[in-house]
Amino acid sequence: MNLRRNRHSAAREASQLHRRLEALDEARGLAAGALPEEILQEALEVIERASSRRSLSAEHTVVGFFGATGSGKSSLFNAVSGEEVATAAARRPTTSEPLAGIWGAEGSEPLLDWLEVRQRHHATPVPGFADESTGLILLDLPDFDSTRAANREIVQRMVGLVDVLVWVLDPQKYADAAVHNDFLAPFASHGAVTLVVLNQVDRLPDHEVRPVLESLHGILARDGLGKVQVLGASAVVGTGVDKVRAAIRQAATQRQALSLRLAADVTRVSARLAEASGEGEAVGVNGASKARLAEELAVAANVPLVVDAVVRSYRQEAARRTGWPVTRWLVRFRPDPLRRLNLRRDGAKPELNRTSLPPAGAPERARTDAAVREFADAASDGAPGPWRAVIRGAARDGREQLPDALDQAIASTDLKAGRKSWWWMVFNVIQWLALLTALGGFAWLGVLAALGYLQLPVPDVPLVQGWPVPTVMIAGGALLGIVLAIAAKFIAGAAARARGASARKRLRAAVAAVAQELVVEPVDAEAGRLRSFRKALQAAAR
Repeated sequence: MNLRRNRHSAAREASQLHRRLEALDEARGLAAGALPEEILQEALEVIERASSRRSLSAEHTVVGFFGATGSGKSSLFNAVSGEEVATAAARRPTTSEPLAGIWGAEGSEPLLDWLEVRQRHHATPVPGFADESTGLILLDLPDFDSTRAANREIVQRMVGLVDVLVWVLDPQKYADAAVHNDFLAPFASHGAVTLVVLNQVDRLPDHEVRPVLESLHGILARDGLGKVQVLGASAVVGTGVDKVRAAIRQAATQRQALSLRLAADVTRVSARLAEASGEGEAVGVNGASKARLAEELAVAANVPLVVDAVVRSYRQEAARRTGWPVTRWLVRFRPDPLRRLNLRRDGAKPELNRTSLPPAGAPERARTDAAVREFADAASDGAPGPWRAVIRGAARDGREQLPDALDQAIASTDLKAGRKSWWWMVFNVIQWLALLTALGGFAWLGVLAALGYLQLPVPDVPLVQGWPVPTVMIAGGALLGIVLAIAAKFIAGAAARARGASARKRLRAAVAAVAQELVVEPVDAEAGRLRSFRKALQAAAR
């Protein structure tokens, strides 16, 4: 029943670990380019190490014995193993390379190959501790304070690989800063798979054993390992060896050490990522900041100049079509404002053209830079330093492309420059009728003058309110033309302003689209990346 319960609990731990590893991998991918590469590499190593270890034997628990020179680590290893494994298994210096004591050979070989442990000893069963069904591997490792660099490298590697860490300390050097600062404190998150053994307690007077153990507890608490199990033992006289065996056996039979160890690795590297990232959340993009950015870019892109050209072009075209025919031809000598800016193309494809707007000078570039910087600052407000830099960097990348993109957007905007107004035709017809009426009056008077000059009979001219009809025709035609021209000017002014407002709206929409593509979306994506990173990191750390 206990075995079934342990297997069920181990399966649950493994499932939770799988989800956390996926979340860690997602957080690592999201943090690429924002956080230091060395921390991202550390996270990748944890993920790859977990993948490799989980693909190997889950039925074996790997317990590593770590200790300083003279701590009696190998002696304790032998005492727990129940035989002189460290001496009988290999002809080698005691702490030159890892030595494995194995209970449960099936499936252990690939795991030991991955651990790079060549010295292997299939240990004899120890009643109440381990037999072939236990699936236990004890590793006697080199001294972590060895003067040989190769030995220290082995220890550093094994600290990151074994399922359970057994730290063997001695009464003389149990408070040594090297072991606490370099090994124990960095692995404070691994308390669930850490066992600390104060060996050689037989060298202490009986009344000092308890105070020394309490002192060690206090030091471990400062290291963040206040809940770790601390045992006193003596490999020489056998004191406490059974308790060490019991603690190791419990870890092996519960079959959770593998998942707990890897989960602790995930917790540790998640904390490192969180520390490197910093606290805070970006405000992100909002409607007000987008509108402000579009407004500033529109000014920098000469939208007011284009709108003014649209207004003046409409007025000019209206005068050419509705003005007094006697003088309207003079308008033809005035260049069209839109054509001068290459914005009136009469059927040409706008995407194949560029505008002739003045190139952006220092004031326009400064205004563009300031607008983009203000937008990025507002969006990144609240974000921690590395992410604020990433968000601002995304805005800067788009800023370099803005001048050309804005010019093309303006060039591609339909300004309705060739669109005629219905009232032009009405005014034009009436203007010509008024002119023809005046010309008819001049012709009539001319005929009468010619007849008088030739001494021919001159017919009587009809009168209207005492005025000759030809005179009325001339005066009425001229007056009507002038009045229509003045009226058309006022109407054209109002219509031009309406067309300018419409053009302004379309131009601002085009500028806003460019800003959305080159600035807003990249900035929003980076702010969203931070939110996703936070979410994934929380799932990994949980």
